[in-house]
Amino acid sequence: MSITNKYKKLDEAVIEQLRQVSTATLHTALFKRGLRNTYIQGVSRVNTSKVKMVGQAFTLRYIPAREDLDTVAAFKDPEHPQRLAVESVPEGMILVSDCRQDASAASAGSILLTRLEFRKCGGFVSDAGIRDFEGASAMNMPIFCAKPSAPTNLTKHHGVDLEVPIGCGGVAVYPGDVLVGDGDGIIVIPLEVVVEISAEAIKMEAFEDYVITKVRAGSAVIGLYPPNDEAQKEYNEFIAS
Repeated sequence: MSITNKYKKLDEAVIEQLRQVSTATLHTALFKRGLRNTYIQGVSRVNTSKVKMVGQAFTLRYIPAREDLDTVAAFKDPEHPQRLAVESVPEGMILVSDCRQDASAASAGSILLTRLEFRKCGGFVSDAGIRDFEGASAMNMPIFCAKPSAPTNLTKHHGVDLEVPIGCGGVAVYPGDVLVGDGDGIIVIPLEVVVEISAEAIKMEAFEDYVITKVRAGSAVIGLYPPNDEAQKEYNEFIAS
């Protein structure tokens, strides 16, 4: 199975900006541009250390398993898509699994997740479950999934493709798209707009920090968020000072 990465790599400066902003802010910035379906549904962060995830998507697509094909012997095939994905995802990229939002079986367990962490994978995302959940929760690599799930992926998921457009948690994910994950979940940003979105999000969060300071001091929200002309003028004077 040949794997080629034809998309542009994310600049470190953009990655650093994205680490500074929340998924909530990013969702609003994308919504302003007309992109509504950017939040991966039914998936949450596993890590107890509250790690932040930022990186580009390396995609893995599954279809429903079939009993004559998906036996334990299938894992002996060096071209098995799940195993190949684990050994092929580039450093810093996020392995994103499309399991059709079926969390009745796992999409990875401690051995594969440990291998990904050793290979400096940027994170693991699946709209299915994972096995060995307690061990995974203590890992440093960001991990997002639907829930703990003991059954092996062979019972429900048949890996078929790497580096193709997929759906994860009801969101389209293209190879190279940018994923940002925090305690609120995961936002998917099209690579083509990520520079503009990250810059906009930085500005939005600076304003929201200002708003929170005002609200804590007793200001009403109406006229402040979103700002009317007077509030906007006051903010402009604040940032210029």
